[in-house]
Amino acid sequence: MSDLPRKAVTRTAKLAALPLGFAGRATWGLGKRIVGESAELVGRELQQRTAEQMFKVLGELKGGAMKFGQALSVFESALPEEIAGPYRAALTKLQEAAPPMPTRTVHSVLAERLGEDWQDLFEEFEDKPAAAASIGQVHRGVWHDGREVAVKVQYPGAGEALLSDLNQLSRFARLLGPLIPGMDIKPLIAELKDRVSEELDYALEAQAQQAHADEFADDPDVVVPAVVHQCEQVLITEWIDGIPLSEVISDGTEEQRNRAGQLLARFLFSGPARTGLLHADPHPGNFRLLPGDPDSEGEWRLGVLDFGTVDRLPGGLPTPIGDSLRMTLDGDADAVYELLCEEGFVKESIDLEPDAVLDYLLPIIEPAQVDEFTFTRGWMRSQAGRVADPRSPAYQLGKQLNLPPAYLLIHRVTLSTIGVLCQLGATVRLREELEEWLPGFVLEEPITDEGSAAEA
Repeated sequence: MSDLPRKAVTRTAKLAALPLGFAGRATWGLGKRIVGESAELVGRELQQRTAEQMFKVLGELKGGAMKFGQALSVFESALPEEIAGPYRAALTKLQEAAPPMPTRTVHSVLAERLGEDWQDLFEEFEDKPAAAASIGQVHRGVWHDGREVAVKVQYPGAGEALLSDLNQLSRFARLLGPLIPGMDIKPLIAELKDRVSEELDYALEAQAQQAHADEFADDPDVVVPAVVHQCEQVLITEWIDGIPLSEVISDGTEEQRNRAGQLLARFLFSGPARTGLLHADPHPGNFRLLPGDPDSEGEWRLGVLDFGTVDRLPGGLPTPIGDSLRMTLDGDADAVYELLCEEGFVKESIDLEPDAVLDYLLPIIEPAQVDEFTFTRGWMRSQAGRVADPRSPAYQLGKQLNLPPAYLLIHRVTLSTIGVLCQLGATVRLREELEEWLPGFVLEEPITDEGSAAEA
């Protein structure tokens, strides 16, 4: 590949081939059945071929196509097991790899943005990319002050490619929908489109990353690399080594999986409380498991990368989330329903039974009901099946609920994080993190005069 394929007609043709490919393989499968091959074997081979073509195209195109693939990848654990197998390898591969941008293009972007003598800024610069993402790729280097750095270079034409892909994918949303049962693809694509300008702005990303790096500088559990230099199309940060979370998912020990899961949950809830920002791209390619500080107990730490998409939450996560969780756990159906109506989750024109709403919510918040919960693909599939089956009361009720715009990104990030926890199969003390970081989850005791005196 000579460059990021960004001509609209080329990209559209590649994406348009996806649904045609699905139809062609279905015809091929029917032919196999006619000549007597078993339905199970044909079905598996069909899924394998579909996965290979879909993620080959998404990976090659990068841009919005790859961004969409990464967003889908964290929901892999919701797929029925007989379908999930063929997809799993392709999804994991997409999280960590994509065809590289040619060296001459990288050099030309660096010369334009850092100056013709850009190489003097580095003691070393590796032309071979260390990682590739949807709108840029990362090169390893050594800055002129001796620090190891990650140099993120944006693909030329990434913005128009991103929008073109997402517009095209939205046309195929109905065909792509069956990939993840119980998930509406169109709102996901619309939300990704809304974030395009922010994703392309490396100045915003640098601000968000440095805010996290400052806050977590001495944290024993979370490592965020500091920003070294930023300009248009180029972002240089400190380098961190570690095990990609995708490798922990596929080959990690039980200790690594549980530790990664605990820290992922901790970062999800503590990040907004401590920085006023929510890291909004929680797919496994953006996390690393690092050895702990030798001077401490030596437990693993979580390295966090890519702050291109964040939700700005100055007061942390909204208090109504914690309030509704607490009241649901208390079984207070009327109070939960009243709060959901106030926040716009139930429209004024809709009238629901509070007890039915409580029954809908309780299975979803099962991980918060116990001191320790093991997230599994089976649990995720049961939840997806419950809300996706048209015969289920949960499906009928869920159709009547609304998701207010202010909660859209929080909802996707939470769901995505739970998807990763299920991929890890991690045992997590989620309730502990909620009590520590989620506003409203623990009811504040009213301060009395005696209480104030005792505190003093």
